[in-house]
Formats: sequence, C-alpha cells, structure tokens
Amino acid sequence: MSSSHRLHCWQRHSRTISVAWCRGYRALAAAAMTVLVVVVIVAPLALLATTLADNISSLVAGVTNVLEQGPPAPPDWVRGLPIAGEGLATYWEGLAHNAPAFTIELKKVIGPFADVALIGGTLFGAGLLELALSIFIGFFLFLHGRRMTALTRQIAERVAGARARRLLSVVGVTVTGVVYGLIGTALAQGLLAGVGFWIAGVPQALLLGCLTFVLSFVPAGPPFVWGPVALWLFMQESVWWGIFVAIWGLLLVSSIDNFLRPYLLGRNTNLPVLLGLFGLIGGVLAFGLIGLFLGPTLLAVAHSLFREWIAAELEERRQPPSSSTGRDQRSGPRQGG
Repeated sequence: MSSSHRLHCWQRHSRTISVAWCRGYRALAAAAMTVLVVVVIVAPLALLATTLADNISSLVAGVTNVLEQGPPAPPDWVRGLPIAGEGLATYWEGLAHNAPAFTIELKKVIGPFADVALIGGTLFGAGLLELALSIFIGFFLFLHGRRMTALTRQIAERVAGARARRLLSVVGVTVTGVVYGLIGTALAQGLLAGVGFWIAGVPQALLLGCLTFVLSFVPAGPPFVWGPVALWLFMQESVWWGIFVAIWGLLLVSSIDNFLRPYLLGRNTNLPVLLGLFGLIGGVLAFGLIGLFLGPTLLAVAHSLFREWIAAELEERRQPPSSSTGRDQRSGPRQGG
C-alpha cells in the first residue's frame, strides 16, 4: 500500500478513531488504525500464503506419484468429445503406457509454469516486504497526518497560489477513485469466483476466492485460478461442472473487470481505460508489486492535474478585461490633451 493510499485512509478514519475510541490520544489512534490495516490486509495474505504452502506439499506428492505410476487411463468422456476425442484418447493411452515419453511431455508443460511461479514467488515476497515497510511508515503518517496535511497545504499555496486548495481537492478525489476502483473490482471478482466455486462443489472455495482477489490486481490474473479449477473438474469426470466454472469465470469473473473497473476509476478521475492499463503495467515494471497501486494513482493524479491546468487556462482566456484596465484606457487621451 502506497503513501497516498495511507493518507487516504487517514483522511477517512483518523479523526473518528481518535475521538470515538481513543479520546484524542493521537499515538493510540495511529496504533489502532495500523492494527486495523494489518488485520484487513496482511492477515488474509499471510493466511493465504500459509495455506498455499501447505497445499504445495500435497501437489508435489501427487506429481511424484503420477511420474512414478504414469497417468491414469483416459476417462470415457474424452473419447466422446467431437472431432478430436478419438485422437486425444489414443494419444493419452500412448502416454499412459510410455513413462519416459510422458515425463518429457510433462516437463514441456510444467517448465513455463515453473518459471512463472518462481518469478511470481519472488515478486510476492518482495511485495510482502514492501507492504511491511509501508505499514511501519504508515503508523507515523497516521500519527502526524494533520501536521503533514497543513504543511502540504502551505507548500501548495506557495507554489500554486489561490488554486492550491482546488488542486489538492482534485488529488484527493483522484486517489479516492483509484482506491475504490482497484480494491472494489478485486473484491467483486473474488466474491464472484468464490460463489461459483462453492456452487460447483469445489473444495477450498473460500481460499480460491481469496486467491482470485489477490490475482485480480494483475491484468488477466483470475483465469489462472478458475482455469485450473475447471480443468481439475474435467479430470474428476465432472464435465458439466467444469463447463459451468469455465463459463462462470469467462462471462462473470473475468468480464466484470471490463465494466466495473473503468466505472469506479472514471467516476471520480475521468481516467481513460487505456491510461489506467498503462499505469498498472508501468507501475509493476517500475516499482514491483506495490506499483499495482502506485502506478495508476500517479498516472491518474497527473491526468487530473493536467485537465485542471487546461481548464484554468481556458477560463482565464474567457474572462473579460478588468474595469481598471478600461478606466486606464479612457483616461489616457484626456491626460495627453
């Protein structure tokens, strides 16, 4: 979580916590807000990482067993598939009776995913470290928020003059829109995915929904969850449930991102979808995992300030000449005479 999002949280909740809970003790209020951030953000991520680590051992054991015994015989529904069913079943049976060939084919499939998993794990670990450091810094932002806000306003007024308050208001509204857009879309996708997995009877539906929520911050992230789930259902001979999960994920989980994110982002920021995508990708490339929040925020703020600057220039050009200028022009000839 970036400093701008931390300041947004402080603006929304610091005064309420300070007055209602802690009776004006700023340090206690800042500590309470920091603990709330840890409970809401860090605790679910830690639980998700622990559960995934526990399931990795089961996955490794299953892969080892398949490598030792070879794949099972193809289910009946594979042969019944139109057009490619017969050829696919024959190819499957050939791999089932030829362990070396199966191992070679499996390595071809797993190799790219292993590289992606390694890179993803590295980014996830670095992101957790950045998140922990951000929360530590956030405590001091919560503690000295009012003083920092006053100082920011003074500096802005020195730089921008009378327009400073308007510009700060634009920045605040923009940050709020980005926060609601990113987190709101991720929550919607995670909730829809979890409901779909629960309807299909998939085990650990809540965990998979949380994983979808995390991957929703990455472009095209949710298919990496519901896609393997649908494939697993096919392997379990639950063909119709696999089709249901695939359709549910394609039409609802992944498609809602195309409508909800631009709506939530553009409602307060008027940020074009393409610029939002550039901010997301550029933020990840420049800042790592924390760039998922920081990139769109910086780009949205820059876009809003640019629009505000253009509007101010047009407004100044449309203003009529002042009355003093008119009096000076009228008095000029009389003085000359």
